[in-house]
Amino acid sequence: MTVRGRIAKGLRNGMLAVSLLALSACTTFTSSNIAVSRTGDNPAPTVVPEGTDPEDVVIGRREHPRIIAAYGGVYSDRQAEIMVARIVGRLLAAANQPNAQFQVTILDSSEVNAFALPGGYIYVTRGILALASDTSELAAVLAHEIAHVTLRHARARTDRTRTTAIVDRVITGVFGGDISTDASADRTRQSMAAFGQAQELEADQEGIKFAGKAGYDAQAAARFLGVMSRFASFSAGTESGDEGFLSSHPSTPARIQKALDTARTMFGQAAGESDRDGYLEAIAGLTFGDSPAQGTIVGRQFLHPGSKFTFTVPQGYELQNSQTAVVGVAGDGEAVRFDSAEVQVNVPLADYLKSGWIAGLKADSVTSGMINGMEVASGLAQTDQWFFRVSVVRLDGQVYRFIFAAKSDSPRFAQGAQETLTSFRRTTPNDLAGIRRAVIRIVTAKPGDTADGLARQMSGLSRGSELFYIINDLYPGDPIRPGATYKVVVLQ
Repeated sequence: MTVRGRIAKGLRNGMLAVSLLALSACTTFTSSNIAVSRTGDNPAPTVVPEGTDPEDVVIGRREHPRIIAAYGGVYSDRQAEIMVARIVGRLLAAANQPNAQFQVTILDSSEVNAFALPGGYIYVTRGILALASDTSELAAVLAHEIAHVTLRHARARTDRTRTTAIVDRVITGVFGGDISTDASADRTRQSMAAFGQAQELEADQEGIKFAGKAGYDAQAAARFLGVMSRFASFSAGTESGDEGFLSSHPSTPARIQKALDTARTMFGQAAGESDRDGYLEAIAGLTFGDSPAQGTIVGRQFLHPGSKFTFTVPQGYELQNSQTAVVGVAGDGEAVRFDSAEVQVNVPLADYLKSGWIAGLKADSVTSGMINGMEVASGLAQTDQWFFRVSVVRLDGQVYRFIFAAKSDSPRFAQGAQETLTSFRRTTPNDLAGIRRAVIRIVTAKPGDTADGLARQMSGLSRGSELFYIINDLYPGDPIRPGATYKVVVLQ
């Protein structure tokens, strides 16, 4: 879970401003003539494809910090940043935007996602970087998003919800008329909506043209759409999952085939640059999956190293972490949601509970007190279908919320909610010592190596062997080339 009050620190790291002003119309790019700067939390330069509506710039500047906060902050990795900047520079030249600046941000999110804002803001997650296997695949994603901007599609977006079913049920039940302080509702308003099918296909075609003109393998778009489809199914645990990027960029077989036909029509069978080795070198050490800095789940315990707190949920709950909340679900129809809210330091927590953000709150049930040296307030709420036990706690000026939901109240339900609240405390060195981070390591195949053998290097992860094939665009039994490099995910 990303703590919104801590995001400003992340803004000081890793932002990219990629400009062609210093590149003229060059077609050869080296690190010496790419403008890569860390702009901190300043707005992007006035970007823009030529002729962009000034209102687009205003929209982009307004939404930019909100997007960063909603997606876990900025991911800082100098090697990856330079690689992305080089790709974008080439794509802008191919898109006939010699005077344009696009600000490209790598988001610290495991989601496989990429999107654009009006005014020339492009976003890719580290999840996209981890899934791609060569430069041309990332170029295909970036070219597609640049195409959305140059074609003015971004102005047409509408808000869309991408939350889990359990979050939807709890939010619908507990939040009343004013949900402005809820992190999930806030992110919902900021999320990138699905473009229309015609716009997606138009951006596909234009993006393939940009990538091919820039010298990249034009068939990479079709290839990577297929990989993303496999990963979405893997993530959903089904054969037809549809998550992240694919929820707004559906990867149907017809669309993949159309992308392939477009590439062949425009550029024939000639293979452009892919630079697999250079790409893998640039993403070596990339964080894979959830970032420990955004919170780690160890059994029934959640730890947040950045904000230095931890809590434990009752027996029978399974925790899931997202950018906006931690959600726990019990098999008997109970759920808990944990998130943060912006509350002024001079507002008592009891007053905050009664401020109207909870539907069905019983005002006479609200109590205040101290737990583990922290101010807390708790109360009961009830709607037609749900009974809630809600608690808020203030730590270091930040307010955190526990929302327990059940079909009806019971002594066991009350005890579980209270035990979770009392377990909320500051982390200790012992708590943090056991946290491990998953990272991408690049391995070179030796003579005699097999895909199955390399996949076993990831057997320590849940479904790690299956994941190996997807992130390397392989299938069981595929040949391995001695001397070729492959991705494995390891814990460190």
